[in-house]
Amino acid sequence: MTGESSSIDSTRPSIARVYDYLLGGKDNYAVDREIGDVFKRDLPGSVAIAFANRAALTRAVREIVTTTGVRQFIDLGSGLPTADNVHQVAQRTAPETRVVYVDTDPQVLVHGRALLEENDRTRVVPVDVRDPEGIHNHPDTRELIDFDRPVAVVFSAILHHVNDEEDPAGIVRHWRDRVPSGSYFFVSHFRSGNNPETAEAEKVLQGTFGRGRWRTDAEIEALLDGLELLEPGIVPAPLWRPETGDPQHLGGERELTVWERLIAAGMARKP
Repeated sequence: MTGESSSIDSTRPSIARVYDYLLGGKDNYAVDREIGDVFKRDLPGSVAIAFANRAALTRAVREIVTTTGVRQFIDLGSGLPTADNVHQVAQRTAPETRVVYVDTDPQVLVHGRALLEENDRTRVVPVDVRDPEGIHNHPDTRELIDFDRPVAVVFSAILHHVNDEEDPAGIVRHWRDRVPSGSYFFVSHFRSGNNPETAEAEKVLQGTFGRGRWRTDAEIEALLDGLELLEPGIVPAPLWRPETGDPQHLGGERELTVWERLIAAGMARKP
C-alpha cells in the first residue's frame, strides 16, 4: 500500500503474502510465514478470518453477476491470486465481465502480468488504494472500465489497513461520486470485538505493518455513507447471505467462533 515497487523484497513481510500463506497459498517467503505462524500458533482459530472473508467475497461477486446487469468490477487491494478470484467467479456466469485489480505489491504485479496473457478482460493497476484519483485516471482503468455504466467496487479486507488520518471514508466517497446509479459496493473489514482476541490480533497487525485500524460495525457502515446498505447490513462475514451447500453456510446449526465474528461484510448500492 505504500506505493509502486519494482522488485520483490523477500526480507520484509507483505500483507498480500501473509494473507496468501494463511489461505494455504505458495506465493510467500519465510518472513511472511513467520508472521502467519504468529496467528496460527498464538491466536488459534484466527485463520478462519481469511477463509470467511474470501467466501463472502465469492458470494458477493456471484450475486452481483447473477442478479444484476453489472459486468465490470474494480477490486481494490486485490492481493495475490487464490482459487476463485473476482474475474473467475464473475466470468463463469458472464464471460464478458471486465475486472481491474488494484495492488502495489510487486509479487501481485508479477501475477497480474501473467494473468493478462490469458485473459484480455482483466488489468492490474499498480496504484496505491489511497490514491483513488490515480487509479481512476490510470490508462488501464480507462481502457477497461466504462464509468457511464454501473460498476461494482470491491473493498475486500483493505480498508482496515487504512488509518483514520488517511480518510478511508473519503476513499469510498471518491468512488461513490464517480460511478453511476446502480453501482454496487462490497466491503469486508476487521471488526472490533472488545475482547482479548481482537486486541491481540490488532496488536500483531499494527506491530508487523505499522498500520491498521479495526472498526466497529457502526464505523464500517459509516464508510458507506450516501449509499443504500442492502440486507442483512454489516454482519460477520459467514452470516452475509450464506448459501445452501456453501462451506460457510451455517443454517443456524452452530454458533460462530470468536474469530469468525472478527471479519464483517456488507454490500451497498448507489441509488
